[in-house]
Amino acid sequence: MKNIKPIEITVGALFVCLMAIGANIAVWFPFLAIPIGGTSVPLSLQTFFSILAGLMLGKRLGSLAMITYVLVGICGIPVFAGMEAGPMQLITPTGGFLLSFIIVAFISGWITEGSNPSIPRFVIASLVGLTLNYLIGVTFMYFAMNMWLNLEISYQIAWIGMIPFFIKDIALSCLAAVFTVRIANRIPLKWKTVKA
Repeated sequence: MKNIKPIEITVGALFVCLMAIGANIAVWFPFLAIPIGGTSVPLSLQTFFSILAGLMLGKRLGSLAMITYVLVGICGIPVFAGMEAGPMQLITPTGGFLLSFIIVAFISGWITEGSNPSIPRFVIASLVGLTLNYLIGVTFMYFAMNMWLNLEISYQIAWIGMIPFFIKDIALSCLAAVFTVRIANRIPLKWKTVKA
């Protein structure tokens, strides 16, 4: 991408770090992993941070930060859940969630770009991002479990198993929206207008 400023690289890198921290909460607190269909899915803050990236950085920089996060993990740096890394992580049951973070940041940023920060608009953007995150992630998890992991699970059970995560992420999505609106007048949210 052309014309990426130092401040944009800095805030993008910050969100890559936040994603790595958010992915590994269950490493330090193992009780935050929930068993689903013969495997366990760790509770994380990745959805929160990917939505926050879109809201705060906009569609371009937010999605670029998520692409960087995924590429860093694919290259072998252990930033994915459970301190995992490598391209094979994209075909695990949670691989769809990893890829969806790029879309989540883009859509959340797209909905809010060019508008005055308001809680209703930012909540809608957050919830749309969250919905896409789960549609992509749960569908991918269902196919991964049934097709190449040979774990027989119905699509309905896959969704039921994600209810605790979904409830947590609804609350965090609304928190991301309120947080972003509250700080919108204190820090620049449109990084392209910041002088580096």
